[in-house]
Amino acid sequence: MNPRVDIEQQGVRVQDFLELCKPSVVALMLITSLIGMLLATDQMVPLDVLLLGNLGIALSAGSAAVINHVVDQHIDEKMARTANRPIARGRIEPWQAVLFALIIGFAGLAILVRFINALTAWLTLGSLVGYAFIYTMYLKRATPQNIVIGGLAGASPPLLGWTAVTGDLHPHSLLLVLIIFAWTPPHFWALAVHRSDEYAMAKIPMLPVTHGKKYTTINIFLYTIILLLVSFLPFVTGMLGWLYLFGAAILGLGFIYWSLMMFKVEGGDSGLKTFNYSIFYLTALFLVMLLDHYLIAKFA
Repeated sequence: MNPRVDIEQQGVRVQDFLELCKPSVVALMLITSLIGMLLATDQMVPLDVLLLGNLGIALSAGSAAVINHVVDQHIDEKMARTANRPIARGRIEPWQAVLFALIIGFAGLAILVRFINALTAWLTLGSLVGYAFIYTMYLKRATPQNIVIGGLAGASPPLLGWTAVTGDLHPHSLLLVLIIFAWTPPHFWALAVHRSDEYAMAKIPMLPVTHGKKYTTINIFLYTIILLLVSFLPFVTGMLGWLYLFGAAILGLGFIYWSLMMFKVEGGDSGLKTFNYSIFYLTALFLVMLLDHYLIAKFA
């Protein structure tokens, strides 16, 4: 056997297991988790909490993503966006993926219990179960409101980061959850509009499949307005200041603009552009939170 070929094959296999964890999705979750940690205190976050807390959250989120791959194998085979995923293409067997999910999921929760706190571990477990089982196995196939109901599981990372630092729940941490909860439907529906034909082929009752694209774009527009109003709550409650309010207003109006473009221009890539903006929006909004939290406090 050629050693170089064997090494290359091992490299592909490692890459496939990494792909199962949806690293780009987990990376966005870790950004919000990290900022949740930083917003929870006016001091520096202890290094062990920063590293081990995010590691435990990342491993647990990766575990849920792997289960999503296993459950959606036959759906992924029918959609161009997902047809080349490792399980759909047969590069990794489902039983191997399940074993991998159990290992990294258990490791993530064990790290949180041992080095962080039990509350964060329990909340992380609830998020894992919510996404991997309640959403993926049931809601996704049961109702066009799947992403609205199931979005709560994906909204938890900033709460997990906050509780990792403080060890308790705080109303401000729940505002962060509420923002992501309101952000999730317009974010995901924009992609669903762009990929509606594929969802229809896979028989997944996403909103544009069951109610049409026009109806979905109206809902996206309404949700972006709700999101804009919800994003003002950290200012209204005194959690954050004027810098945040200005940033939230500009970013929110940008989201509303793209939702209107989807309504005005049917077809094309307006859905994909809105989806991409939604990712930029959430990342930028949480970074503005961080700037307001530290810079305003420093110069006040």
